[in-house]
Amino acid sequence: MPGSRGRCTPGVTGPGYRGRVETYAAVVLAGGAARRMGGVDKPALPVGGRSMRDRVFAAVADATPRVLVGPADAVPPGVRVVREDPPGGGPVAAAAAGLALLDPDTSLVALLAADLPLLTRAAIGDLLNHLDRETSDTEPARDGLAPAPPARAGLGSERRPDGACFVDGDGRRQSLCGVWRVPALRAGLDRLAAERGGSLSGAPVRALLAGLVTWEVPWSGDGPPPWFDCDTDEDVRRAEEWAR
Repeated sequence: MPGSRGRCTPGVTGPGYRGRVETYAAVVLAGGAARRMGGVDKPALPVGGRSMRDRVFAAVADATPRVLVGPADAVPPGVRVVREDPPGGGPVAAAAAGLALLDPDTSLVALLAADLPLLTRAAIGDLLNHLDRETSDTEPARDGLAPAPPARAGLGSERRPDGACFVDGDGRRQSLCGVWRVPALRAGLDRLAAERGGSLSGAPVRALLAGLVTWEVPWSGDGPPPWFDCDTDEDVRRAEEWAR
């Protein structure tokens, strides 16, 4: 992974979060084709007696609004549903569709895959607490694929992160298990659309997040890793064992 990684000690392990953060939105992406699982509606698969999609929404029960991007026969009460353009256009197109439903003054959003059955409110609170810190002795990481905005180009403690996401034990970013500043994401979408002739279909998430200042957060709370996603039947079985 390009660039150095800035690490912070995780904040809370309880059911919520503390600090200056008062509200945040949640956009859950559920439009994947699940080719390695025969094209099933993967987020609808049960883990611990509850669909993966509903388990993700339970982890962001205090978010306003909550948005699902993708097909869905049933969603939790109050969840808004939208499709990416074109349908099946990938996570960046889905993120654009979800962000389009947020109020203009929404400042923070949890951007999440819908196949994270082990995600918890404690994990979301950990990310929010990291993003809430405006200064740190450790420099956040940046992809290095595009220059940072001028106000954030210099190094040092005055830099404010654009987002926080988990990293796994090998240091790989779990970008769709993160919390981000909405203006930074919208700027990334505008930049990427301009680079791709107006189309976001098929664009990779790493291109959307290029240049953003990102806290990479290792999970050290109780329980299984909240970033664990289910791409195969074996992953679902493993998550089921963890959820018992």
